[in-house]
Amino acid sequence: MAIGGGHGLAATLEGLATWCTEITAVVSVADDGGSSGRLRRDLGIPAPGDMRRCLAALTPPGLPRDALEHRFSDGDLDGHAAGNIWLAALLESASNTVEALDVLAAMVGARGRILPSTHGSVDLVAHTGHGVVQGQVAVASTIGVERVSTQPTDPPVPIEVVAAIAEADAVVVGPGSLFTSVLAALVPGVLRAIEASEARVVYVANLNPKSDETRSFSLADHIRAVTRHGLRPDVVLADRAEANGSQTNSFPTDFELVFRTVAQPNSFLHDVDALGLALADLVRPVRA
Repeated sequence: MAIGGGHGLAATLEGLATWCTEITAVVSVADDGGSSGRLRRDLGIPAPGDMRRCLAALTPPGLPRDALEHRFSDGDLDGHAAGNIWLAALLESASNTVEALDVLAAMVGARGRILPSTHGSVDLVAHTGHGVVQGQVAVASTIGVERVSTQPTDPPVPIEVVAAIAEADAVVVGPGSLFTSVLAALVPGVLRAIEASEARVVYVANLNPKSDETRSFSLADHIRAVTRHGLRPDVVLADRAEANGSQTNSFPTDFELVFRTVAQPNSFLHDVDALGLALADLVRPVRA
């Protein structure tokens, strides 16, 4: 089980697909920018982009995966990802988002299941020392975010999400933009399900450089933020480069802090294979 949004969660899923036979992802639907934002506003559907990106990560290489990620560059579809259009059509025809995603996953041969973190759309709300900022795009460029919530504040969570978390051996949260991807997916109903489960919870810290929303954040700041929002990880996984500037005595002591090389060389992107291997070591109950 993996939770989050955007490119970070997609990297986790692609890495885990090598090691895990059953993968379920719970994905934020708070996006309000780009192709997702346009479709959300025009059609009144949950933002499809992060769900599509994560579905592509679980789809084997080939034409279906390429088609999901294809982005049009001309005409009325300019800027839209083909998979977003595909999913939008299913969302308008299906009884709910879970059904639409299950159908599309079967169509492309995905090696796992994608679930929305909430029924319907939510708006991300950031609380800062200077006031409130609303909308994922606006929050992403805001400095000084103290905490985030959603509107509505406690949106309904699909029963399939609660069941998947209850049945999971491990719950991996992140990586990704702290407020607009990771915490955007951790709505109250998801956090309650994690708290009630017996799964091992692994938080994967994001890589530098920090975006505006977490400018000047240290690794300790990231950890304090997720715990302040109600997540209590058993393990925190961070890139080995973070160990050099981290004062480990400044961290809480109720989790295991693990440093592994999970970034691509000379890059601020995760190495999918290295991340998958590191997570496999952390989430497998018993090494074969």
